[in-house]
Amino acid sequence: MHIGDVKFAEAAAGFEQSGNVKVAGGYLKQVKHYSQANSCTMTFSIFIPTPAKRCDSPPSVLYYLSGLTCTDENARTKAAMYEHAAKFNLAIVFPDTSARGVEIEGQDAAYDFGSGAGFYLNATTENWKKHYNMYDYITKELPAVVGANFVVDETKQAISGHSMGGHGALTIHLKNPGKYKSVSAFSPICNPTACPWGKKAFEGYLGSVEAGAAYDATLLMADYKGPQVPILIDQGTGDNFLPAK
Repeated sequence: MHIGDVKFAEAAAGFEQSGNVKVAGGYLKQVKHYSQANSCTMTFSIFIPTPAKRCDSPPSVLYYLSGLTCTDENARTKAAMYEHAAKFNLAIVFPDTSARGVEIEGQDAAYDFGSGAGFYLNATTENWKKHYNMYDYITKELPAVVGANFVVDETKQAISGHSMGGHGALTIHLKNPGKYKSVSAFSPICNPTACPWGKKAFEGYLGSVEAGAAYDATLLMADYKGPQVPILIDQGTGDNFLPAK
């Protein structure tokens, strides 16, 4: 057994490794498992760096949260980060962005709500609360599945994401002081209660925009009293949703 091997396939119900590809510096695996949080089968990908020496420490873990319309394959295909991750002994987990394979009226009616648009929260409205609990999935269930099935250093976690995933990374960090060693976000939705995306998501999943305050990084930051963890936010210069002032 070496770093990167699947340890105990029976540790997570319905755990199935459906893909395993050698890439620069390690292996990129795709996994399916039954999610208790979302009451459906979920898919995630994970990059495991190949250790330079047998005695190397297990890799730290970065959770990368993708944006609207994405799946676990989006960032893992486009980011070209594996050689760099291997250099710094870093495993990267790419979760999906919502529940899949469930039947909910209206879940595929728009790109910014429902399938591919879980917004990394726990839904409370009747139609969505059974399957749309991405907050619990990312913060509790997924790390448990990763830790049970792969050799990683669970004490060294970081979180990142882009757009909706940047929103998720920031809010998850702020709601879990000390859990992550660093947080970074690329073109994130930072103040969703004050933009159309957030209003639509919060009214649909939580019943009101006001309830969305619990998942708004700008509002959460005002009351944050946890460790001063490094935060990187990069908006770039070509964001169509942030007009130049």
